Amino acid sequence: MANWVLGLTGGIGSGKSAVSAMFEELGIQVVDADIVAREVVEPGSIGLKKITEHFGNEILTSEGTLDRAKLRTIIFANESEKQWLNSLLHPLIRESMITQLKQATSQYVILVAPLLFENGLEKYCDHTLLIDVPVEVQITRTTARDNVSTELAKQIIASQMSRADKQKKATDILDNNRPLEEVKIDVLKLHKKYLPHSN
Repeated sequence: MANWVLGLTGGIGSGKSAVSAMFEELGIQVVDADIVAREVVEPGSIGLKKITEHFGNEILTSEGTLDRAKLRTIIFANESEKQWLNSLLHPLIRESMITQLKQATSQYVILVAPLLFENGLEKYCDHTLLIDVPVEVQITRTTARDNVSTELAKQIIASQMSRADKQKKATDILDNNRPLEEVKIDVLKLHKKYLPHSN
C-alpha cells in the first residue's frame, strides 16, 4: 500500500472513537473495522446473502437487515457456527479494509480496530497507536455507554488481549484517562510526528 497506515487500537471503553475523531478533525481519513464489519453484511451484500443461505431467513429482521442479536445468540452457543461465520466474514472485512486504506487520499490513513493485534491486522500498518486506560475505567465506561452489567464488561475485556501485552506491542501509547483537552494536545503532537512519514 502506498499510503502510510497508522493502526489505532485499544480495549473496549478506551475511547478509540473520540481519539480517531480528533485525527479526522486534522484532515486524516479513518477506516474503522467495526463499520466495515457492518458494511459487509448490509442488505444486498455477498456477506448477508451467504449468511441467509446458511442460517435461513429467520436470521433477518422484518426490514431485511441482519438480526445481530439473534446471530450472536446462535454463535455464542455453537463454536462451529462461530468458526463458519468468522471464516466467511474475516476475508470480506479484510479485503474491504485494504481497499479503503488504498483509496484514502489524506496525508496518512488510520485503521481503527479494537482487535488489531488479536487479528494480526498490524501487518497492514506502518505504525501502531494504543489508546490506553486502566481496566477499571474500561469497565465504568462500558457499563455506562452500552448499558451492560459489570460482569459482561469484564468478560469482554478478558476476551481481548491484556493491557500489558498491548502496551508491549504498540509503537506509541496515548493515555486517555485524563481531560480531553490534554489528550487533544498529545494527538496534535502525534499528528506532527506522523506527517513526515507520509510523504
